Amino acid sequence: MLQKIWKVRSIDQEQVDALARVLAVSPLTATVLWGRGAVETEQARGWLSPSGGLTHDPFLLPDVEPAIDRLHLAIQRGERVCFYGDYDVDGMSATSLHLLFWRSVGAKAEGYIPHRQEEGYGLNEAAIRRLAEKGVSVLVTADCGTTSHHEIELAGRLGIEVIVTDHHQIQSPVPRPLAFINPYRPDSRYPFQGLCSGALAYKVVEAYARKFGAPGAPIETFRDLVALSSIADVVPLRDENRVLVKDGLAQMTQGTRCGIRALKQCLDLNGPWSASTVGFRVAPLLNAAGRLAHAGLGVELLTTDSEAVALDLVQRLTELNLQRRRIEQDITREAVTQVDAGELPPAIVVGADGWHVGVLGIVAARLVERYHRPAIVVAFDQRGQGKGSARGIPGFDVCQALAECRSFLVAFGGHPMAAGVTLRKAAFSDFRQKFVDVAERLIDAKMKVPTLEVDADVSLSQIRLPLLQELERLQPFGMGNPEPTFLSKGLAVLEKRVVGDDHLKLVVRQDHSMPLDGIGFRMGGFADALDAGHGRVDAVFSPELNHWKGYHRIQLRLCDVRMSDVEKEEDGVIACHRD
Repeated sequence: MLQKIWKVRSIDQEQVDALARVLAVSPLTATVLWGRGAVETEQARGWLSPSGGLTHDPFLLPDVEPAIDRLHLAIQRGERVCFYGDYDVDGMSATSLHLLFWRSVGAKAEGYIPHRQEEGYGLNEAAIRRLAEKGVSVLVTADCGTTSHHEIELAGRLGIEVIVTDHHQIQSPVPRPLAFINPYRPDSRYPFQGLCSGALAYKVVEAYARKFGAPGAPIETFRDLVALSSIADVVPLRDENRVLVKDGLAQMTQGTRCGIRALKQCLDLNGPWSASTVGFRVAPLLNAAGRLAHAGLGVELLTTDSEAVALDLVQRLTELNLQRRRIEQDITREAVTQVDAGELPPAIVVGADGWHVGVLGIVAARLVERYHRPAIVVAFDQRGQGKGSARGIPGFDVCQALAECRSFLVAFGGHPMAAGVTLRKAAFSDFRQKFVDVAERLIDAKMKVPTLEVDADVSLSQIRLPLLQELERLQPFGMGNPEPTFLSKGLAVLEKRVVGDDHLKLVVRQDHSMPLDGIGFRMGGFADALDAGHGRVDAVFSPELNHWKGYHRIQLRLCDVRMSDVEKEEDGVIACHRD
């Protein structure tokens, strides 16, 4: 297991105590707020009680007005409009939102999502030609289009006007569709860049409703789809994203949408939904459609009003997700074998014939998790064409590095922390060497060691229900608003075992505190180290309430564990056993 640096945040204790008094919260909650940058009273109040009104004017986004004007004209003329999405949860959710809204205001709207294995990411020429033949005259992208210069030009020649809504980084040259709605445009006046494509879809329909009206359901009812896409796409849960996601999670908890109710029933998600619920339970299930079958299954689930259809779709997605896990585990083992065959390089680039392209991003993430190096995983088909997924580490911009390797690539695009690549097998070796060379130049020694940010050093006696209830007010947690993380030292391990898919289960106590359960996902390897130590441990964890069969118990979700330097009398440490 990788040794991490534990970094406890520095605070001004006097100011934190003053903040706690003004807000009537515990010093620990005030410490967490301080760590999120909420050092002023009004900032902190905003984190504790985000208002539904704190969203930005959609007309500040570039090209929104010409986009909605053209869509309004299409409705008046009865033109066919196609909403063309990506095959991930963000693309599915944005496409679903578009279809539900625009059909409700009278548009002849249809959706199109390319097949991951057969068509690949984004706009493609064959799809554009088919849509033109069907009579589509307006095409709106969701989560793609920023780099589709050729396809946009082709669409124009075939009589299709294109509106791009996307949040991928912009590379030169800039595309020239009818409208290009991307918060990363240098001329954008929008005050927040962190919107996913589901949120961009929401802003477009919000602008339309404000200018032309919308007789159907209030647009706020689509915030569940925005929350789903925002969490799954790991955008920063700050600024208006907090508002949209918080409201959307409340809607999902209520089950206001047919497909969400089916997910709640089949996955036994009857408690309050959190970002973790979406990120670890729901999003992988939906993504399995695009990875192994067709993402249209996800769109159908999110747009259907038939309970029976929704339940059947969730069952199909569940089976696909189980299959995805098996494939992912097999490829990860093969990729690890390639990496371990030599000295660990500053960046990992692995590839093989026949790997399933649908799981490459997950495998790349697993390699980053295991080695803390940027990782690219490539699958080659029988024609020698390679598709790959890249994942980065903090401080290393994957897209910037790929730009320096563009001479070896057919195409690439994405974000600083994640990207996709296309290349020929004949160029793979040279590309790998170039990417490793770039990484060696850009990554310093500190970046190679993972850092675990800790909000505070606490005693277990401080982890009580009132504190968790205060911390719940900081939800939703995710990128840009991480879950509160604490460090406790000198814990006696009363019980330890490995359960499920290599998860570490502990029962710990500090001095005479109440024993608390701890769970470390994919941390089963720590059990052997704990056996060897025969002593106490220090642990970094996020406290949470575990809801199980009607009971609510405090649980520590373990982030890292190491043998403690604190000398204490042994009390009740028992041997490890495996389930």
